[in-house]
Amino acid sequence: MARKILVDGEVAAGAGDQYDYDLFVIGAGSGGVRGASTAASFGAKVAICELPLHPISSEWLGGHGGTCVIRGCVPKKILVYGASFRGEFEDSDNFGWEINGDINFNWKKLLENKTKEIVRLNGVYRRILSSAGVIMIEGAGSLVDAHTVEVSQPNGSKQRYTAKHILIATGSRAQRVNVPGKELAITSDEALSLEELPKRAVILGGGYIAVEFASIWRGMGAEVDLFYRRELPLRGFDDEMRAVVASNLEGRGIKLHPGTNLSELGKTADGIKVVTDKGEDLIADVVLFATGRTPNSQRLNLQAAGVEVDQIGAIKVDEYSCTSAPSVWAVGDVTNRINLTPVAIMEATCFAKTVFGGQPVKSDHRDVPCAVFSIPPLSVVGLSEQEAVEEAKGDVLVFTSSFNPMKNSISKRQEKTIMKLLVDADTDKVLGASMCGPDAPEIIQGIAVAIKCGATKANFDSTVGIHPSAAEEFVTMRTVTRRVSPTSKPKTSL
Repeated sequence: MARKILVDGEVAAGAGDQYDYDLFVIGAGSGGVRGASTAASFGAKVAICELPLHPISSEWLGGHGGTCVIRGCVPKKILVYGASFRGEFEDSDNFGWEINGDINFNWKKLLENKTKEIVRLNGVYRRILSSAGVIMIEGAGSLVDAHTVEVSQPNGSKQRYTAKHILIATGSRAQRVNVPGKELAITSDEALSLEELPKRAVILGGGYIAVEFASIWRGMGAEVDLFYRRELPLRGFDDEMRAVVASNLEGRGIKLHPGTNLSELGKTADGIKVVTDKGEDLIADVVLFATGRTPNSQRLNLQAAGVEVDQIGAIKVDEYSCTSAPSVWAVGDVTNRINLTPVAIMEATCFAKTVFGGQPVKSDHRDVPCAVFSIPPLSVVGLSEQEAVEEAKGDVLVFTSSFNPMKNSISKRQEKTIMKLLVDADTDKVLGASMCGPDAPEIIQGIAVAIKCGATKANFDSTVGIHPSAAEEFVTMRTVTRRVSPTSKPKTSL
């Protein structure tokens, strides 16, 4: 029998004899684990199902922690750390470090340590659930109706569970481009677990995953060719910052191929033959398709519960993460709102407070900071210049700072740090901030608090900087770089 749910100190109707659980969660990624553990903290009886652990996902493999922990943010950042040492070694000479002889890189050692960390974190997520009293069930979950989940095993066995509420948190999955020879390519799943480090890598895609893997492999010594359809990578980000990232990628030795797609892959004795839509060809050891992800909703049997999806399979939800079926909820990438781990955690927390905590709260998707872990990284919060011009009622003041970091003045690396603030000319409110340079995510996280609080440019100007630091530039930009009127800047298709 389920426990009663406490809402504002009052006993509310729990699962009782009607249901096995108050909440059943499908998917134990960051969103699912947060939703389950928070609901349990409010007194709900909760179960969660997840697939067995494996670094490469499939219909029957997954793991507690989900994409972020097992085959996404965490292992990727570990590889970024590893790749960053190449530049550090190059820069160290003018700081007096004399490195004699070859510097060797052991890919297998890094991979082994990365895997150990993933296994450790998988255990941490399991302990979070166990400590919260959540029942963990291994298998693939799907809906029978709006209150019933069927958990299937690879051997064909199935078990059904009923719940007053069902939370879907199954995330998304990497997709492949439909071109001849596509089976020869890999996705980001496999890229994080390659047995051998490629010497020649081709990457298709212009998003953050493509840019990050280009930086990783180049930092580890590979020759990297990056192909994307637009004029600049990172569509959706501020155009000026996109150009900065492209310049930095080239400065680090990555070959960019804008406006170019791949039309065919073929196996040869030397590797994989890559043919472009411009008739060019080259040979690679690895071809990575980093062309987006699709919501992981296909096998959930959503129609059985009357849960609606959009044209790409994303689950439709309202501001409280409720689907078209009142007892079924969804958070994270499977809803295709803002596909970031912290956003999934926020949505799951709001769900649990709304349904089990007696605290109805909507997820706030405005001014969400994010980062692209290229080398050096890009980080942003708030509006891009293009968005600011479209949304602002009046003119937008653009403040920029481009400078050679103190470290580079000694190392002689030709790579500038770029910062940008967007300000509403009428209200003085800061609409957006962006930075490309070392430690950008660490700096923008703090800026995000200010923007979330509605800070004005005067607030920035009155703040004393930390010297010497790159971050102080955000509070010392006094001169307007340009003033943009809503009608003066044409829309871009970059």
